[in-house]
Amino acid sequence: MIYWAQVLHFYQPPTQDPSVLHRICDESYRPLIRVLLQHPHARVTVNICGVLTEMLHDCGQDDVVDGLGQLAERGQIEFTGSGKYHPILPLIPPKEIDRQIQLNLETNRRFLGKAYKPEGFFSPEMCYGKEIVSPLVNSGYQWMVLSGIACPDNWPVDIIHYVEHNGKRLMTFFRDDIVSNRISFDRVGPAEFLDNLMQIKGDRREIYVVTATDAETFGHHVKHWEELFLARVYGQIQPSEKPLAVAKQAAALADHRGDSSADARVTQAVRAVTVSQLVRLFPLGTPVEPKPSSWSTFQEDLAVGNPYPLWRDKDNEIHRLQWEHLGICLELVDKAVEVGDSEESRRSATVARGLLDRAWYSCQFWWASRRPMWDINLVHKGLLEQWQAIVNAYRTINLSQADQDTKRVYYHKLIAARNLRDKITDGLFV
Repeated sequence: MIYWAQVLHFYQPPTQDPSVLHRICDESYRPLIRVLLQHPHARVTVNICGVLTEMLHDCGQDDVVDGLGQLAERGQIEFTGSGKYHPILPLIPPKEIDRQIQLNLETNRRFLGKAYKPEGFFSPEMCYGKEIVSPLVNSGYQWMVLSGIACPDNWPVDIIHYVEHNGKRLMTFFRDDIVSNRISFDRVGPAEFLDNLMQIKGDRREIYVVTATDAETFGHHVKHWEELFLARVYGQIQPSEKPLAVAKQAAALADHRGDSSADARVTQAVRAVTVSQLVRLFPLGTPVEPKPSSWSTFQEDLAVGNPYPLWRDKDNEIHRLQWEHLGICLELVDKAVEVGDSEESRRSATVARGLLDRAWYSCQFWWASRRPMWDINLVHKGLLEQWQAIVNAYRTINLSQADQDTKRVYYHKLIAARNLRDKITDGLFV
């Protein structure tokens, strides 16, 4: 048997224009849900960031949320945990990691109800660093999915590696980067994809393959890809009504007979499953320490100690200034929450705290990466999100009963942030 665990990542930034979100729903999300409903044997692991779930509701796209909930209730999809506003988790403070995970859980439970019961975790952009392990374990997650480049050991296809932390295990699944990217960029058709799975299997009795792509790949990035690829793959692996054990016997018998029909072997041998099903199908391997990385990291980046090149490239001055500005933003918000001592100042502190949650989102750094992504408007949108948090935080401090020395210190931080904002803005035109 070949167990194919497909992961779909649903995300849009908090600054997304509602008209663009509507188009993505029409081109991608609704067609994807329709294809899955038409193929009840399909199994998919879904990560949907809470910011998107919330935006879908606010923009009148509740049918998308309801469709995902229906698929979960049918047992066709499982959900993962994540960070609500899609932050690069290894790059933010531990308390902010915890907060983003909790906000994501609360938001998705509010809109998806009992259907949202994640066992595993999807770190935004599949960014891994040791910093995220403790929050995941403490939150009760059993597994995480990472990019293949993070794998430090022999490639696992029939065992499950895991990370140890305080006597607990966090199982680690690595996506097949090559196969996933070929799907993402329309470089493989359904028949070739299934043939690739057979080649990966080779002479082994049972293996698993994890692929992970943006959900928007299907229909938005690649037009009609949900029909031209996914529906056709699901159609070819359409199982009979026989239980899994019987299907295994049929596949083994086909091999024993030397069945030359590739279609027949694939139909009998490939089964779409969720990642959590893999936990129950395969034994534990060995403990590992994954490499700090993302699903956009290359070996050349790791060789020079640059694990998150699209979000914090050590040679990117705009990135450096963005993160310095965000650091001051965090200092001001923390102080605002601490000193807010009247109804008005506490209200400003609450606004600042909510704006900071949004301001961690990853896209502002991605669009400043120049690899090759570069868009001054989208970089500036992120800067405005940060600046709004700073303004509201300083207003809280200024309205509070904090002593004048404290107010002076944080006014200087406000000035420093303003200077950074100007440097970033000037850098957009270089």
